[in-house]
Amino acid sequence: MAPFLPPNVILSGFKERIESLLAQGDKLYVGTATGNLYVYLVHNGESSEGEKRAELLETKKALSRHGSVTLYPLPSFSPPTSLPKTKGALSIAVHTVVEHEDEAQAATQSDGSISAAKNRGGVPVVITYLAVGCKRKVVFYSWKDGEPQDVKETTLPHSPRTVAFMNGDTLCFGYTPSDYVLFSLKSMTTIDITVPAPTSTSAASIGSMGMGMGMGMGMGKGAFSGLSGYMTLGLGTKTKPNALRVDEKSFLVAKDNTGYFIGEDGKLSRPVSIDWPAPPEETAFVKPYVFSVLPPGSVPSSQVTAHDTSAPSFIPSAVVEIRSSITLLPVQTLPLPLIHPPPGAPPTSSNQTVRLLTSSPACKSPLYLVTTPSDRTTANVEGSSIVEFLMKPWAMQIDELVEAESYTEALSLLDSLESALLPDKEQRKNLIRALNAVLLFRTGHFAQALNTFIELNTNPAKVVALYPESVAGRLSVPPEEWVSLFGGPRKVTKSESSSIDDPGSSLEETKPQDAGSSIQRPPSPHGSVKSMLKTGLENIIAGAKKDDDTSSVRSKRKEPPKDDFRRSIEELMRYLSDRRPKIGGALDTFHITNTQAHEMPPLSAASIEDLFALPDAPLSALTPEQLVRYAQIVDTALFKSYLIVRPGLLVPLCRSGNWCEVSEVEKELRAREKFTELIYLYNGRKMHGKALDLLRHLSEKEADMRDKLMPSVTYLQRLGPEHIDQIFESARWIFDQDPDIALEIFTSEEVELPRQHVADYLEMLDLDICAHYIEFLIAERNEQSATFHERLAELYLRMTSDARKHGDNEKRKGTYGKLLHFLDTTNYYRPDRLYGLLPSEDFYEAKAILLGRLGRHDNALETYVYRLQDFQKAEEYCKRIYDPSGPTSSIFLTLLRIYLRPTHQPTSPTIDLLHPALKLISRHSPRLDIVETLKLLPPLVTAQDARAFLVEALRAPVFDKKVISGIAKARDEQIARRLMVLQAKRVKVTDSRICPQCHKRIGGSVIAVHAPRGEVTHYQCREAFSRKLKELRH
Repeated sequence: MAPFLPPNVILSGFKERIESLLAQGDKLYVGTATGNLYVYLVHNGESSEGEKRAELLETKKALSRHGSVTLYPLPSFSPPTSLPKTKGALSIAVHTVVEHEDEAQAATQSDGSISAAKNRGGVPVVITYLAVGCKRKVVFYSWKDGEPQDVKETTLPHSPRTVAFMNGDTLCFGYTPSDYVLFSLKSMTTIDITVPAPTSTSAASIGSMGMGMGMGMGMGKGAFSGLSGYMTLGLGTKTKPNALRVDEKSFLVAKDNTGYFIGEDGKLSRPVSIDWPAPPEETAFVKPYVFSVLPPGSVPSSQVTAHDTSAPSFIPSAVVEIRSSITLLPVQTLPLPLIHPPPGAPPTSSNQTVRLLTSSPACKSPLYLVTTPSDRTTANVEGSSIVEFLMKPWAMQIDELVEAESYTEALSLLDSLESALLPDKEQRKNLIRALNAVLLFRTGHFAQALNTFIELNTNPAKVVALYPESVAGRLSVPPEEWVSLFGGPRKVTKSESSSIDDPGSSLEETKPQDAGSSIQRPPSPHGSVKSMLKTGLENIIAGAKKDDDTSSVRSKRKEPPKDDFRRSIEELMRYLSDRRPKIGGALDTFHITNTQAHEMPPLSAASIEDLFALPDAPLSALTPEQLVRYAQIVDTALFKSYLIVRPGLLVPLCRSGNWCEVSEVEKELRAREKFTELIYLYNGRKMHGKALDLLRHLSEKEADMRDKLMPSVTYLQRLGPEHIDQIFESARWIFDQDPDIALEIFTSEEVELPRQHVADYLEMLDLDICAHYIEFLIAERNEQSATFHERLAELYLRMTSDARKHGDNEKRKGTYGKLLHFLDTTNYYRPDRLYGLLPSEDFYEAKAILLGRLGRHDNALETYVYRLQDFQKAEEYCKRIYDPSGPTSSIFLTLLRIYLRPTHQPTSPTIDLLHPALKLISRHSPRLDIVETLKLLPPLVTAQDARAFLVEALRAPVFDKKVISGIAKARDEQIARRLMVLQAKRVKVTDSRICPQCHKRIGGSVIAVHAPRGEVTHYQCREAFSRKLKELRH
């Protein structure tokens, strides 16, 4: 890319010798050696020939012919102000700065210096400095808000032939092309400039080295024939010192053929330097480009013609070289003549000199220079020409850099610009950073590329699209479309397309670079050159030495390692793992979680164009729909990445919930037999039907029934009530295999399913299974509703009837026994409803239980006696409900009446009811009313048959009471007499009485008296003595 438009001659045929140029707005002031001043108006428009023209406005003859500097106000040029101290001036520099001062500091300081205190809260002051370099001295003039200040002057060891301001305090003096110093205006002292020892080949040795290297590469002796004259002409010219102000903190000084960036301390401010092929004759700075005039025979022709395959040769004329002060690389090289004549016109001589490189104030475009034929005769005839260099608009420069894939250079250029110059600076910067990240990715610097994508909040669909189809699926984009995908220009030429087809290399062989630099610029019109890594001289010896001094600017590109694909996947996983929790957090603000993934539109429903159109923006600026798409893209790519390089991480990813697009990974999981991961994935996306179908398919490989069925049972146990239809559908085949194992689906404690729906489903499958389920509810879940209790009873009833119909007596007995036990032990049913369900000719015992629950005890007993003829159960029934103080106090009498006064004909006419009646009387006579019982006894019953009852009945309750009362009274009297005897006994304790236990005198101690003989011991000896008495008595 050429940053400047083709040079334009604005003035030609100027016969006087031009000594100075000054550009002010649209006016150009031309000073000559005779003291004349010409003022030209430079038209912004173009003439019919397409060239700009300068219109002469005013001529000042003999304006200044003195040996000192004279100041003329513009545009009137009057009154002039002579500066007598500047006699013999060699160099001039002007610098204007706005400083902020406190009002107290606005006055001149005691030492005569002007205060430079910059207090942003103070008063702004415009200060202009004029430095004039004279013979071995420098004179300083200054004006503060237009008011002249004291003149300063200091002597120097040498005459300053070049003066340049860095800021309001620091200047640079150039004594010779290799001798420079810094000067402090405040302290009026100089600071030596420290630069490293030169490493480049000196200009004097170009010829010998070129010849030597040419012979070393097998070139003939005549390879450099005809160049010696040009080289001697160019390199023998005496150059002047060149010092340029780059910014407020650095200078660019040229020492020999090397340009160094010098800071305020006199040391290098940048570790890199400019390597010219020869010492520049003149330099100028148009931010951010460095113009230099190189002598004839110093620049190789390959720098202009990039693809020239002929032997190296030098350009025989002077060359205007433009370099970027950011990358230090040539961006435009123009050999003289700068302007080629139109067809048919006489050729322009290339033997010209270039002088007076002059930029507009503040180092801005345009730049002017003077070209003059070297031959005096030709110069007198043709005169001098003033050429204008206009910089392309910043937006155009950046666009051209982007089109050339010089992304690093474009970013550097953007960073050097203020936002006011480029309103869309930030948008362009983000775009170019993304494109540079694509280039980094293409060259194998995956970590740097993905870090940039993270910083830019790049749409993850675009990032994933850089990967092959095994990772990106349908989002995968071929390498030749990467740039256009990220907003860059689309490649249209065949050569450019073929250069990217190889995924391992993105650059042409003629454009080597490292991952941190951008692709070099293509040739520009009118002889501008592509930015190259090597200077003209180094191209001569490129075949002998690849790693040269340019390593200070760009490092050599390393060969990518063989495991690039795996490294790229590892870095992608790091990128996706960074994005994933942040996207999840952004979704949480909208109360959206991955458990709702099945409710969202699938990723496959969105077109590729829609996914690539998702904005590159912070997550907080995205809508919920866009965040969901982000999450789906990230999780799907992460799943595929794990599948390729980290299969062990798939299970945790699936278990934790995800937004993965199942349709893009299930086929691959099946092919790799990752069934566990696939089942977890189905489960997380609520695709339970597919999961259960897969489990059923896998069960065919198992021989053990439990191992075969339990995975499906376990899966179904974890499904909630919202999936009840799926559970019923998938459980059917399990019931066909093993009902007991299948029933565990509904008896698990994992999830509570609707009991009524489950019972209906199980009843439809099998009555026995449904009965087991309700038994479980009643026993384990403490189910107390009458609905389930009555349903269980109905099931037992139906099961008993079915067993009887099919002649399965064993099953009938077992089920009927369950029914009887259930009716007898539970209270959570309605007896009348169940009684109505019983058939009239069967289930008599059940009827008896239900009649009892209805309070119809006589009917229940009649059923036991007349229908069942089970007298023992009838008697047990009476025992169970007997209450001496309640309504059932006469239940035994009722049973006796049923025995002795039958109301129905027993099922067996030969049955003897007298015998059980007599047994009832003998066993339960206390619970029978004596009078009523005697009335019920038949006349023919002998006294011997009712002996036990009669004996009990004849025992009067009054007699019993008197006997008991007399015995109790006698006992009380006996105890009272014994007490009186014991209370009448006494013991006497004298001073000589000895304790029979410890054999010590008792004295006044506490004593214990032992019955019945009255032994006296110490109180503490009582227990031991009592034990001794017991042993003696036994």
